[in-house]
Amino acid sequence: MKSSKAINWLLICVMCWATVGCKSVTMKEKKLSYLGDKDHLEHYKDEVTSIEYTEVAHCTPDEVKFTQEPRTIRDRKHDEIWDLSLTEALHLALKNNRVIRTDGSFMNSTEAITNQNASSVYDPAIQETGVLFGGRGVEAALSDFDANFTTSMLWGRNNEIVNSPFFGGTPGGNLTRETGAFRAGVSKQFATGGSFALRNDWDYSGTNASGQLFPSAYTGNVRGELRQPLWARSGTEYTRIAGPGGAGFSGVTGVSQGVSIARINNDITVADFELSVIDLLRDVETVYWQLYLDYHRYHTVVTARNSALESWRNAKLKLDIGGISGFKLVDEAQARDLLFQRRSDAATSLGDLYSREIRLRRLLGLSVNDGRVIRPVDEPVEAEFIPEWYGNLVEALTNRVEIRKQKWSIRSLELQHIAAQSLTNPQLDFVSSYQVNGFGDQLWGLGSDDDAANTNSGLRYGMERITQGDETGWTAGVELSMPIGFRSAKAQVRNYELRIAKSREQLAVLELEISHELAVAIQKVHSNYIAAREDFSRRKAARRRVELYEAEVDAGTSTLDPLLRAQSSLAEAEVAFYTSLVDYNLALLDLQYRKGTVLEYDNVYLSEGSWTPAAYRQAVRRAWARTYAIENPHLHSEPGEFAQSESYPRYIDVARPETRETEPSLKSKSSVEESEGPTEVPPAIEADSPQVKAPLENKTSQLPRANRLETELPDEFNLDFSNAFEEKPKFEQVQFLKEEPFAPTRRNSSEIPDFED
Repeated sequence: MKSSKAINWLLICVMCWATVGCKSVTMKEKKLSYLGDKDHLEHYKDEVTSIEYTEVAHCTPDEVKFTQEPRTIRDRKHDEIWDLSLTEALHLALKNNRVIRTDGSFMNSTEAITNQNASSVYDPAIQETGVLFGGRGVEAALSDFDANFTTSMLWGRNNEIVNSPFFGGTPGGNLTRETGAFRAGVSKQFATGGSFALRNDWDYSGTNASGQLFPSAYTGNVRGELRQPLWARSGTEYTRIAGPGGAGFSGVTGVSQGVSIARINNDITVADFELSVIDLLRDVETVYWQLYLDYHRYHTVVTARNSALESWRNAKLKLDIGGISGFKLVDEAQARDLLFQRRSDAATSLGDLYSREIRLRRLLGLSVNDGRVIRPVDEPVEAEFIPEWYGNLVEALTNRVEIRKQKWSIRSLELQHIAAQSLTNPQLDFVSSYQVNGFGDQLWGLGSDDDAANTNSGLRYGMERITQGDETGWTAGVELSMPIGFRSAKAQVRNYELRIAKSREQLAVLELEISHELAVAIQKVHSNYIAAREDFSRRKAARRRVELYEAEVDAGTSTLDPLLRAQSSLAEAEVAFYTSLVDYNLALLDLQYRKGTVLEYDNVYLSEGSWTPAAYRQAVRRAWARTYAIENPHLHSEPGEFAQSESYPRYIDVARPETRETEPSLKSKSSVEESEGPTEVPPAIEADSPQVKAPLENKTSQLPRANRLETELPDEFNLDFSNAFEEKPKFEQVQFLKEEPFAPTRRNSSEIPDFED
């Protein structure tokens, strides 16, 4: 009975609790009232993550804010012509490209510009001032040897009940302790791997406990500590490569945090920046000559369009009068078809020209449209240039920045390998310390030496006891620590050995790759020049063909179809000639690029910005001091010198045929003998008059022609093109930007076929 009542009461309690709980969940929130009047709700967010925009203090460049709309083929504006030379274009590119851009990255992604790895003029300075692991600059590496000062001062007070008289008080009484601690010290790291520290410590103690000589006293010391590695991590060589010793973060830092490695990293960064500048100059010159080609291509297309227009007019006139001898009805339709094709070609060519000008403006750091149209004013090289293989190979192996960068990487790995070998030894350190102790009722003062306890021992001032140096202490000994087996250290050494082997093999492959690149570049120089000469003869023959067919059509002995085909062939020959000429100049540029002499070729020299005048004065003072210093034959540099004292590269010689022994299996089977070539230039001959056995001559060779094989071409190809480039049209003849290129001639508009027709 009692149990059932208990159960009923328990059920009633549970139901009441559930009812209260439900009510608390469904209970309405209280209405809140606020002071003030607001029209709408603010600061309410129903989401955590969303797209937001930051506030950055940035001023949009004037080249973007004040630029005009881009130029299109529909524009009829007469913009000013800007005759831009190649030298001025290179100057503008170097001046306006603080973040270096490339032509290949255009219209692909802006990530190449905003990427943190994008090359810029700030990169050498960023590396020089780097502080992070793997990117430390020289200043950050030298900071490890800066003196480090630390100090601290703490006060304290403690009250407690004494439970035992052995703690210096009456049982049940109150024991009060006052404390103070002062710490100060200077530590310095040495290039030998050792460290020295000078410290001054003072402790204050005041208490009401019995049995004390002084109720308050100062205890302190001046202490000097010295630690010097004797085996692993010892010596200036290791310290300047890996940085000061210490096992902290060794798996992250490795042995690459020293001054020497930081210096090499700076040189590698400068090499990367130089490569970016070379690529920029190459792209600027390439786009410059491509724009030159676009101008001539457009000139050719416009000329072909005008010729097609004239041919259609003649055909239309003959059709209107009922036809003449040799005229067919299809001739007018064919002429109309060709006219529309040429008009389309002209529109496409002009659009390509405007697009190319935009690409050049981008590389030069100019606005999209400043009211001027860039027109290349320099003429491409027309003279034949015969490069000498061995001299160019020596220049390539000497001047290519990629080789210099790879050699710096190898030197860095070699130094790190030396430091890694040091870690395969036990860590044996010599440690020592010496200190002078002090004790006194007071810290310092100028009064009598009598203390409060009348000890007659001069214990009144603690500072004075230290200066007397009566209480001293010292320690000396060695510390040894080593992992059993040195597995990690030996694995690191092996890793560097493999990385050095890989880097050296990469250097060998790189040199081989450069030789192949140079060979192809030389081949292109020869082939593009020959192609330009042949295309010139083709153009001349195509002009003659057009003249003959025009005479036949006028005489009525031929139809219009051969003339239209001849005109098309002439337009193709004109474009092919200027394409070959530009390709020849681009081949010369590529030859300089493969040799690594683009900067010298363009008269560009890299140097750092100006320092403050005080820095130059200090440098001069130190230079004079070293100049008059006495040479010490016992001094040597650790690690050894890894940079040349000269400011120019040392040439790498290659074995020439006359200086090397030819292997029997490598002897040439050719019967052609080497010669220095003719000493006189043969007289000029007509371009379209085949001559028998006329040797190809170099009239403007800029390099020695030693070791060049003189060969003879077949009779039908032995032509002298000394006058090949005399009939080249000038830019002054291209008037398409001063008139409406697609506007009808000022005649009756009904005479011109429209697109709707």
